[in-house]
Amino acid sequence: MQFRLVRYFTLASLGMFALVALSLFYFERQQGDFFRQTGDDQRTFFGEVQQSFAKQQEESARRDLLTIHEAGNVNLTRLFANALWEKDFAPFVAQAQTIDAKACHAMADVTDDKGKKAASPEKKACFAEIGKRIAALPDFKSIDAKVFASMKKSTVFKIKVFDLRGITVYSSEHAQMGEDKSTNAGWRSAAFDGVPKSELTHRGKFSAFEGVVENRDLISSYLPVLEPGTSRIVGVFEVYSDVTPFLKQIQQTSEQIRATAAGNQAKLEAAAIENQAAVDATSYRQFATIGLLLVLLFAALLAIVRRAEKIILQQEADRAHAHQQLAQSEKMASLGQMVAGVAHQLNTPLAFSQNNILMVKDALQSMELPMKVAGKLSTILEDVEGDKVTIKVSQLKANLDKLQEGNVDVTMLQEMLKDVLGGIDQMSELVVNLRDFTRLDRAATTNADLNKSLHTVAYIAQTVIPKNIELVEDYGDLPDVECNPSQLNQVFLNLINNAAQAIDGPGRIRIRSVAEGDQVRVEVQDNGRGIPDDVLPHIFDLYYTTKPAGEGTGLGLAIARNIVTEHGGDITVSTRIGVGTTFTVTLPVRQQPPLAKAA
Repeated sequence: MQFRLVRYFTLASLGMFALVALSLFYFERQQGDFFRQTGDDQRTFFGEVQQSFAKQQEESARRDLLTIHEAGNVNLTRLFANALWEKDFAPFVAQAQTIDAKACHAMADVTDDKGKKAASPEKKACFAEIGKRIAALPDFKSIDAKVFASMKKSTVFKIKVFDLRGITVYSSEHAQMGEDKSTNAGWRSAAFDGVPKSELTHRGKFSAFEGVVENRDLISSYLPVLEPGTSRIVGVFEVYSDVTPFLKQIQQTSEQIRATAAGNQAKLEAAAIENQAAVDATSYRQFATIGLLLVLLFAALLAIVRRAEKIILQQEADRAHAHQQLAQSEKMASLGQMVAGVAHQLNTPLAFSQNNILMVKDALQSMELPMKVAGKLSTILEDVEGDKVTIKVSQLKANLDKLQEGNVDVTMLQEMLKDVLGGIDQMSELVVNLRDFTRLDRAATTNADLNKSLHTVAYIAQTVIPKNIELVEDYGDLPDVECNPSQLNQVFLNLINNAAQAIDGPGRIRIRSVAEGDQVRVEVQDNGRGIPDDVLPHIFDLYYTTKPAGEGTGLGLAIARNIVTEHGGDITVSTRIGVGTTFTVTLPVRQQPPLAKAA
């Protein structure tokens, strides 16, 4: 079967190159997607960093603003305390503390909608009543006037003063006087720990010294009030400072930072798009370059493979020719071995045919005298008709004696000629079988009667195998087999000759054929000495022989196996030492197209 190297190489290499190209395209796309994703991640990260920076800057500015104003409020509280506390607020707070708030504190709190505890309306009313009583104290109006006078036109919008019970004893927003702040965290931090507590809030409406203001950002600070000259906490101030302009400035700065970040982000995205386009272009160029290199590689390899295929085809042709020559040589060697037997087979009928023909020739010569006598008898009879009887009687008697002396046995001559014809038929049969066997047309693949071929081989083999070896033919019903009969004749003759050579003395060779489905099986069985174990693995090796030098070539079984294999069949052997050997040839009834082409 011819292996189509260029076709299979082309299909395999194009498939592999296509796979490589797809893989490269896939990896290039993956690389491009990776760079794109990396760029997107970097831009996202950069944007998040910018936003985080702006947010942190704003939060930092808010904290700084809160810290600065808290420090200012602390200083303001100290100045306020030094100016008003000892002379004005201390006596007023002392008066306010005389108002009992225990009953209000004892009232239970309620839980609001958010799950937090809050003062009940009754409790709030109770503390509001306390606030009214505080506002009714004699010194309230003068203190309130001084506070308004001190804080007017300042950034302070509201001031509250708490005693150590948490009661609002003063508020610039009078309605808030009397409120209880004892649970407020800011008040507790200032009253108990002496630590100021501030927070930034936004109010839609707010009652300030200047009146009601709207949409203001305020910092409220709970500040401990220390007794002048000591560290003792005597009260708590709550101061509300307006920081709306500062927050606006902070927000404007944050917006500028965000705008700058957005601009940088846009530039970064534009640069990323350009870089991605450059990466894609580079990837396409690389892909095109690799594709071109693959095409050049394929062209170079294809040229090499074409050249290799030509060399292989030439080598295959040379090998087939050499194989044919080996087969022819082996066949001629087999024919050479048969020459003596064939000569003997021809000499026997030739010898007795020649002898019989000579005898017939001599017999025909002896018939010459009787023919002459017959002529004279004819003349005598004519004379008798002319009444010359008396004179010719003595001549007639003499001629009859001569005719009797030259009498020939015609039946014997017929038998001799029959024997000659039998010898000619025998020689004709031998010639026909020899002609059928020696047909060397290797392309003659045809539907053949395998049993007839086996009989021809057996007939020819009988001319060379010893006479004490019996050749038994056992043929089953076989379909016509598509094969090269001449090649198979050589296989079977070789197996029969090998079987005969394996028999020492008298023996028997049995040729058997049988049909098995779409195959036929031919067995050549002998009762010879068998094949030794060390020889059996090598019997089909080329040039391997166990015969003495000059008697064997080592080609027979190797060529036989090649012929059977080319027919799509198989040849096997089973052997037992001292019992015999059986070679089995299995052949398909119909050949596959490649085999038919190779035949």
